Amino acid sequence: MIERACFRLLPRPLWRIAFIRRIDMLYSFSFIAMAFAYLCIGSSFSSFALLPLFISERGGSAADIGIIMGTFSLASVLCRPWISEMVDRIGRKKSFTMGCVLTTVLPACYVLFRGNLFSFYIPLLLVRIVHGVGLAICLTAAFTYAVDIIPKERLNEGIGVFGISGLTGMAAGPVIAEVIIHNFGFDCFFLTAAGVAAVGLLIHLPLPESYADVGGHRAKGPSFLNVLGNHRIITVSLLAFLFGFGLAGPCNFVAPFAHEKQLPFISLYFITYSLAAVLTRVLGGRLADRIGEEHIIPCALAVTGGGLLLLILLNGNTTLALSGLMSGLGHGFLYPSLTALAVRRQPAEIRGKITGIFTGSIDAGMLIGSIALGYVAEYAGFRILFLLAGFALLSGVLVFKLRTTGRSSPENPIYMENV
Repeated sequence: MIERACFRLLPRPLWRIAFIRRIDMLYSFSFIAMAFAYLCIGSSFSSFALLPLFISERGGSAADIGIIMGTFSLASVLCRPWISEMVDRIGRKKSFTMGCVLTTVLPACYVLFRGNLFSFYIPLLLVRIVHGVGLAICLTAAFTYAVDIIPKERLNEGIGVFGISGLTGMAAGPVIAEVIIHNFGFDCFFLTAAGVAAVGLLIHLPLPESYADVGGHRAKGPSFLNVLGNHRIITVSLLAFLFGFGLAGPCNFVAPFAHEKQLPFISLYFITYSLAAVLTRVLGGRLADRIGEEHIIPCALAVTGGGLLLLILLNGNTTLALSGLMSGLGHGFLYPSLTALAVRRQPAEIRGKITGIFTGSIDAGMLIGSIALGYVAEYAGFRILFLLAGFALLSGVLVFKLRTTGRSSPENPIYMENV
């Protein structure tokens, strides 16, 4: 309100200049270029949401889908302490470059898998592990880079807008994959995924490092375990884990469930999901900065969970689209709010660790969710699977209330606690 009043006191030409400068503070060249690079990596990664079709075609079951898809997250979880330390030690850009190289090379390796699934089961798991490491590096480095350069008073807005690149990739990847698979086959799909990641590698190369050396070296912060033990980080980690567990449902099992229902346009879910999340961040990107994360997070958890529960009633494209819209709406607010809660007022030398813990917790949830929900689908069906996935998100509301009760302060509506 004060900011708007100050703008109104200025002559119109000066108001425009002030507004443009304010926009430029957030939408710098580095911000935009890294967002486009992450868009390419996200598109390549999200296209593998249709990998379950490859697994099924090669003779795999729902349980096999859960194990193979979950292995990707397993690698991300196990290597996250090393990745987090690396991002703080060698820098965000160098780390992102390493991740881009892996996410460019590994998709092409899937072309080597021929015949029945069980003739290449172990090699496929190994490729999924290394592929998962590459994505984990890119994810941690990219968001840490963004947090470094976003003005602190616009943290929710900046993280949300930056995350649009990933959400756009989440929509584009499966659509491109579906078209290519149906018209040209899986080999062409794998090579296309590698090519898209290579574009991300090239785009980010001219960027400067966001975390500059101080006196020839970077400050050494607390260890990964010390950061993990912080109360605020524990709370965010629990919520991120539940978020990831719930996400394992649509990410891994919407495609086979929609295929089972003989729906012709499987990618409709991912399009509506991403569209809702993007619009939420564009139109409501500053809402959480104004009213606080503590008001946004419970509502976002409930809406995301409600969208997953709607898949229980899946019988056509309308339900598929509505579910995607609801879950995407919740996701659009939830991810940036949780990230902002974790990194707000924290020093640069531990931001990589914090981002790594947060994203690693999501991966851990997706790992457990992929395997557990795969067996649920095998023995109880997809409807029970999405019931459990939705319940995981709804239970996050209770976790948030219990973990934040009695920890208020004037500076931060939840609590203010430095590592």
